[in-house]
Amino acid sequence: MPADVLYRVRNLSVDYNTRFGPLTAADRVSLDIHRGEVLGLVGESGCGKSTLGKALMRMVQPPGYITSGELWFDGQDLMTLSDRQMRDVRGRRIAMVFQDPMTSLNPVQSILDHITETILTHEKQTKIKDAEARAAELVDRLGITARRLDDYPHQLSGGMRQRVMISLALTLQADLVIADEATTSLDVIVEAQFLDMLRALRQEFNLTILLITHNIGVVAELSDRVAVMYAAKLVELGDVREVFGNPQHPYTQGLMKSVPNIKLQDYELYKMEGSPPDLIVPPAGCRFHPRCPHVMEICSQHEPGFLSHQPDHYTACWIYDPHDEALPRQAVTSDQA
Repeated sequence: MPADVLYRVRNLSVDYNTRFGPLTAADRVSLDIHRGEVLGLVGESGCGKSTLGKALMRMVQPPGYITSGELWFDGQDLMTLSDRQMRDVRGRRIAMVFQDPMTSLNPVQSILDHITETILTHEKQTKIKDAEARAAELVDRLGITARRLDDYPHQLSGGMRQRVMISLALTLQADLVIADEATTSLDVIVEAQFLDMLRALRQEFNLTILLITHNIGVVAELSDRVAVMYAAKLVELGDVREVFGNPQHPYTQGLMKSVPNIKLQDYELYKMEGSPPDLIVPPAGCRFHPRCPHVMEICSQHEPGFLSHQPDHYTACWIYDPHDEALPRQAVTSDQA
């Protein structure tokens, strides 16, 4: 594994058992997360973004389960670890900022209890007083006065609760922080402050961040690269300026045209035709073909490869994939993705 790659994911699939049959929420996803980068993960609600984030921490709970794939974190195969060993990785090496801090924080524990419990669980030799001092120093750096450590989650504002979640992620100086819709519950002003803080923390702690969101503006402002998911599949991956400035996949093009433009007086908001597919019985071939304005006959028959047609820009679309319609093609993922 290249030295600049912190997390390598290969052919990761996650299913959920439902009364109608298995639902595949992440289907053979492959990507690399580079050290020190912010990788944005975007797509419509229900496309599998949060499932992928949880799978990277092996936190998928029943009725969900990982059906296949490889998870290599800093050269270590996470799929071979026991649950106990994996608990040592979570928090210490990989941390997660969940979507709703109010439901993620324990309502009967103070903020100080949350942070010191995290420290003492992973660093059993640390004394309680030392853990409390570290907690006070950390929240102070995140803009929360130490006197608020005795408060409970319901006594804090949404922005402050999100800062507490960030402090929990940074408590053990994790190498990778997975932020799952971290700005969803914040108003515009607090969101801007949160993004400024995240940018500063990235520089200070040399963080690697997987930013899961449906907010394209946040990704454009903060991310180095962006991955686009549709119907449990990765459909485009590349430098954020390249992907947003020159989107190749028809779905990404539709996403970009759907972003409101307040500068144009006569601008009409674009709306993609159709709806996301049923992931219990997904369409054959390319899953976007029922909604695609450039659909071809092969799109409904065979799945396109995930190939690079420009340097470090990968797209799963038959438009860019040279093919012979008489020969079936299987999906291909480049090792450089």
